Amino acid sequence: MDMNGSQLINAPREKVYVALNDPEILQQSIPGCDTMEKVSDTEMKATVTVRVGPVKASFSGKMTLSDLDPPNGYTITGEGSGGMAGFAKAGVKVWLEPQGDATLLNYTVSADIGGKIAQLGSRLIDGFSKKFAEDFFERFSEIIAPTKTAAEIALPEAIVADAMVDGSEPKKGWFSKIMG
Repeated sequence: MDMNGSQLINAPREKVYVALNDPEILQQSIPGCDTMEKVSDTEMKATVTVRVGPVKASFSGKMTLSDLDPPNGYTITGEGSGGMAGFAKAGVKVWLEPQGDATLLNYTVSADIGGKIAQLGSRLIDGFSKKFAEDFFERFSEIIAPTKTAAEIALPEAIVADAMVDGSEPKKGWFSKIMG
């Protein structure tokens, strides 16, 4: 399986590169990641539990970083074993491009899987892989460049004033009027 993509992250390239090497940030970003441990500057160990269709498996394995070019990118190679469920081997080339105050993270993935999980079919596995990548980047982006929450966004004064009948009580909407 091969997959390419990119993700715009609202953080400077240097910050993105450092975060891509931080085991705590990676553990929080990888869906189903139970553990992530840095063994050396270029090796990490991890356990990840995934469900692909009817198969749920816990994979343990290691990742090795190579072709290091800070803060431009690197290559990650990894392999994991999921016991009876099978195995996975992958190579990911990551390169970062500055985009003003943001960073465009580009990636190319080449993966090989085997065992029960491989018997599920390429359509199911491809769909899972794309969703897994989307979830990773959504989490990763939110950790290193959080978006504002609803509480942090100030409502315009006109909206707040309109919501008040006599300056002290908010107007009731149609649902509140029905429900009392």
